[in-house]
Amino acid sequence: MSQVTIRTLAPSETAAALPALAEILSDCVEGGASVGFMSPHTPADAMPYWEGVARGVSEGHTILIVAEKDGDILGTVQLGIGMMPNQPHRADLKKLLVHHRARGLGLSRLLMTAAESEAAKHGRHVLVLDTATGSPAESIYEKFGWQRVGVIPQYALMPDGSYCGSTFFYKSLATV
Repeated sequence: MSQVTIRTLAPSETAAALPALAEILSDCVEGGASVGFMSPHTPADAMPYWEGVARGVSEGHTILIVAEKDGDILGTVQLGIGMMPNQPHRADLKKLLVHHRARGLGLSRLLMTAAESEAAKHGRHVLVLDTATGSPAESIYEKFGWQRVGVIPQYALMPDGSYCGSTFFYKSLATV
């Protein structure tokens, strides 16, 4: 039985991962996920986004975590740690994405656990995220212990152009 590996990519590893990451993003957008992009969205359309993420990794502003199975990257999440000077304790969780062919393997939980661990290693104990209201991700975050803060209606667009609200969450990793 093959094993899932969760790892944080070093800056030197990100360029090789970009095609797989672009495929995952495209797959999620085409599957209806509201993650900032409109349909149609091809892997080629996703490359500029991931090139920007790679720059963030190189500059130390972004931690990029991937889930691999049989040598293929099938999931990813990012932790934005390049915060303003008055927020050295905070990080933004971004783009929890799992390719449709890898759903049901527990990758979301593994990726979120790794992100929380990385946040703690970098001295971040308040994590925030937002997700499309009513999406499957909303219930996933609640199941993983994130606290719902509230909803902003018509915050973004779904890939098909319809409006969606955004639900904001936070998680405290430590007490101060």
